Amino acid sequence: MNEVVAPAGSLAGHARLFFDLFKLRIGFAIGLTALAGALAVPGAAVSAVQVAVLVACVVAASASAGAFNQYVERDIDARMARTRRRAFVTGRLVHGPFWLGVIGLMLALAVCAAAVAVNPLSALFVFLGAFFYGVVYTVILKRRTWLNIVIGGLAGSFAVLAGATGVAPGEIGPVALSLAWVLFLWTPPHFWSLAIACHDDYRAAGVPMLPVVVGDARAARAVLGGTVALVASSFLPLAFGLGPLYAAGAAVGGFLFVRAASRLAAAPSRETALASFHASLAQLTLLLAGVIADAAWRG
Repeated sequence: MNEVVAPAGSLAGHARLFFDLFKLRIGFAIGLTALAGALAVPGAAVSAVQVAVLVACVVAASASAGAFNQYVERDIDARMARTRRRAFVTGRLVHGPFWLGVIGLMLALAVCAAAVAVNPLSALFVFLGAFFYGVVYTVILKRRTWLNIVIGGLAGSFAVLAGATGVAPGEIGPVALSLAWVLFLWTPPHFWSLAIACHDDYRAAGVPMLPVVVGDARAARAVLGGTVALVASSFLPLAFGLGPLYAAGAAVGGFLFVRAASRLAAAPSRETALASFHASLAQLTLLLAGVIADAAWRG
């Protein structure tokens, strides 16, 4: 899980710096979540341009929150092998008001663009997603409580709601709420799997992630319990209009995640934790792909 750094002066190095600073891997996943939220709304008149603008705003807002996370956590990142090469730690980017201004401007532009091009309620959810990750999780909770990622996980739920209200202004229907609930349940077992794999890093940094607080064995059981609850909940949207293609994605992805989480609970180790972490990514990908395929099937 250590970050790979290209030569600083190369084009690849600059691209890698940009990609890592704004956590675009997470940002693109959040954007896909918003797209799924938009496409899941039954009967919505979806404008391709409107949805594209909304997804871009969600990605930009998520990127600003990711950069703010690194801006605030440079002291923690310096004590963790996985993050000690980040730009604010190494000095490739200078911590100061310039970057704080850039980050704030990115978020403001993303929210304003969503309000103008889509609607104010969707823009509010775009803002809340970034706010919960950047401020509630990073600033308020992460250094204080193991519940940090549980509450901070609302960021993904807000992306679903941004997408849904973008195509159905003023309305938050049951399918959107059920998908938001699924995203809320997904984050803890996903992140706790990574936290078990990086237990020593979090302990050295003094961050009270669940494995640091209760130990790997209990945390692994929490991952399994959370995964079972997640997979059971992932079938709720079927009651509100999603169809067999979504059901197939939920079933296959759920099987993969439960299997990996079961192996983690039976034998907690870095290897089984990383396998559970990667299975969580596969589960989310198949789930969102199922939403998108189901929408395409409906026409």
